[in-house]
Amino acid sequence: MTANILGKSQLRNRFAQQMSDMYRKEVPAYSELVELVERTNGEVLRVKGDRRCDNSEYISSISQQCHGAIRVGKPEELRGLRRLFALYGMYPVNFYDLVPAGIPVFSTAFRALTESELNQSPFRIFCSLLRVELIEDSVLRRKAGDILANRSIFTPKLEQLINAAEAAGGVSDADADDLISLSVSVFQWHQKALVDAATYDHLLNSHRLVADIVSFKGPHINHLTPRALDIDAVQRAMPSAGLNAKLVIEGPPARRCPILLRQTAFNALEERVTFEDQSYSVVERLHRARFGEVEQRGVALTPAGRTLYDVCLSQAKADCPLTTESDDAARYQVALERAFAKFPDDWQTLLERKLVYFRFTLSKGTKPTELTHYRAASGLDLARAVRDGLLEAEPIVYQDFLPISAAGIFQSNLGDENGEAHEAHSSQRAFEAALGEPVRLSDTIYAQLQAESVAELERLLELPSDVA
Repeated sequence: MTANILGKSQLRNRFAQQMSDMYRKEVPAYSELVELVERTNGEVLRVKGDRRCDNSEYISSISQQCHGAIRVGKPEELRGLRRLFALYGMYPVNFYDLVPAGIPVFSTAFRALTESELNQSPFRIFCSLLRVELIEDSVLRRKAGDILANRSIFTPKLEQLINAAEAAGGVSDADADDLISLSVSVFQWHQKALVDAATYDHLLNSHRLVADIVSFKGPHINHLTPRALDIDAVQRAMPSAGLNAKLVIEGPPARRCPILLRQTAFNALEERVTFEDQSYSVVERLHRARFGEVEQRGVALTPAGRTLYDVCLSQAKADCPLTTESDDAARYQVALERAFAKFPDDWQTLLERKLVYFRFTLSKGTKPTELTHYRAASGLDLARAVRDGLLEAEPIVYQDFLPISAAGIFQSNLGDENGEAHEAHSSQRAFEAALGEPVRLSDTIYAQLQAESVAELERLLELPSDVA
């Protein structure tokens, strides 16, 4: 009898929901954040007149978890998670180097690759691998390596399920519940540390993230992120909801044409963890690692757009270096808006300057033969055809992360005392060797989506007029 293999987007939805259920129980403040986002999204929809605005299930789906983040300690853990996430249709996209920001990890994002899959379930996992070699104390470096070498984050049952699913070409209906439950348990919080208090203190002195990655039984989820339709409204409302919000929203300022993504969070909570010392007495510490984040996504930038974005952001940070003072946050916001004034904020200019990826389709009533006059040596003059109303240009949503945004979130939530940059340079090849395969490039994915829409227009032009 052939096993019933479930669709990956269906599995991913169930996985994301159970991750959210677990995290809401573990971190009540996150539950408060999700409820705040749902209320805010509902109000946005009501103002816009969406006929589904009174449907709580619809509002909840709009606000669903878009991504989470975890940190692992050794290559074997990263490779195991790559295999696990592939069963959910999540694959490594992009290489993110956080070492220059003073964070001793390099990372990738596991996500679905197609728009159809992302529309069915957008859940992503940002996964960071500790660079143990950047621990300066050689004795502590060896000790951290030994601790991680003896740690196993997968149960034998989960390993068995992964092997079976890979052999069968997917997850069977019979195994799905167990796989999802055991997958979620990998990322649960363990209040009791794996190490003694003295080792934890030494790891903490090295870097807060090092202590968080090495000291526990597994890579607990450190934040989840629902989607906001108005992130500025969420940011303003967080204090009154009892959430200690970051001073600024990471990313670009609010715009008519939103680009990349904007994200904010409440600061990492202090949570009690227990240790056993050498006399077997229980010792407590306050550990700070887990928080709740919110995101609002814009559209994907081309390499030219990304370069301009980096110039604008660097200018804002140079004009007003951000500290922990609220007055500085207000000044930084002014500097950010001033710097991004040079980034076009209308779709036609963004198209003409090739700063954003678009999907092109014929406008209603346009005949393919009308595009003949827009042929040029380099191909169709898309910008002119859009300006003249023959084509529709739909911006492609950005599905990824920015290293500087991730670094900003990590630093602001974990404290600024570890912000100095390491001299060591990370290597994408070293990360891919640890991962066990090359990462995909998001630019290639976005460019392919745009190219496919243009190829379809070209195909229509080649058809006989009575067919087209």
